[in-house]
Amino acid sequence: MSNSSSPIKPKVTPIYQTSVFTFEDLTELEAYFDQPSERYMYTRYSNPNSNELAEEVNKLEGGDGAVVTSSGMSAIFTAIMVFCKAGDHLLCAEEIYGGSAVLLSQELNRLGIEVTFVPSDNIYDLSAYCKPNTRVLLAETMSNPLLRVFDIRRLAQTCQKQNIKLIIDNTFASPVITKPLSLGADVVIHSVTKYLAGHSDVTAGVVVAKGEEHAKRARQVMMYYGLNLSPFDSWLAVRGLKTLRLRIKQHASNALAIATFLENHPKVSRVYYPGLESHPEHELASQQGNGLYGGMLSFVIQDEEAAVNSFMQALKTIPFAPSLAGVTTSFSHPLRTSHRSLNPEKREQLGITMGVIRLSVGVEEPEELMEELSAALEAI
Repeated sequence: MSNSSSPIKPKVTPIYQTSVFTFEDLTELEAYFDQPSERYMYTRYSNPNSNELAEEVNKLEGGDGAVVTSSGMSAIFTAIMVFCKAGDHLLCAEEIYGGSAVLLSQELNRLGIEVTFVPSDNIYDLSAYCKPNTRVLLAETMSNPLLRVFDIRRLAQTCQKQNIKLIIDNTFASPVITKPLSLGADVVIHSVTKYLAGHSDVTAGVVVAKGEEHAKRARQVMMYYGLNLSPFDSWLAVRGLKTLRLRIKQHASNALAIATFLENHPKVSRVYYPGLESHPEHELASQQGNGLYGGMLSFVIQDEEAAVNSFMQALKTIPFAPSLAGVTTSFSHPLRTSHRSLNPEKREQLGITMGVIRLSVGVEEPEELMEELSAALEAI
């Protein structure tokens, strides 16, 4: 029988699966309101598990404060609401995750926030797009799904010149590859669901800010809009985060091998992967990414639905899953999943056609993955 007077010292933070915390008396309650960052009252406000996750990601990104949210989408919303209100104008890189585009163009519009999408070729000169009420530029470290790589330091300088803030979605890269705050970004966001948690069993987001006032505002948005993350999901994400560096290295190594294989395959017309020398931003990606290029790639096969279905059906162990970044390899079809809400003209303009397959490369043995992909390509 254990000695009840002995202190309990768990190596791993326990799960604080509680909605509310108790107080001894009014004096203790007042102490909470005097220093809420050092005590807990209600899990929507803060919880030891969600705070641990926020602090760990903040450390990785080199921020001044972070808040975790219920999903990547709520992280995007939180980051925007740090800087924007009704009557403001926001800029967004044209090549962006489809869900982000819908949030900006449909939902934020209802809140009175105007959005303009900036073509990638014009992203480093915003003078033609900025207005007196422009507050923010939102862009991704690596674009979804065609892996365009943006020069974040140059973007930051452009934003500073226009006196607007820069929000970078770093989901595809992770802080192991790129740390946008060190390159001049004001806020970094992640869908924690993807690489940070890493095991396809968590839905979560995080907002990391440069400047304590921005971090404080992010926490307010999370709290007042009820965008908090549950204790158990926070605990799972922290567990996943502990292997982030190992996983990213294996994801990236596998992806480079597979991208090289696909680039040389006769039934693949194009491969989008920053690690390939043929990629237009390869040199930038090498410098900005510390020699790692991530685990995401896209490639183009025959632009016909029947060919795409034949390829998909021939993959025996690699699943068709409209998400990314788990330890097991999966593929997705941007035209019919992540970017289906975009109008056909916009998708065609961006190059998101029927034959584009997005591959999230896992941490398995790369030879096995290439063997399966080869057999599937032969089925076309």
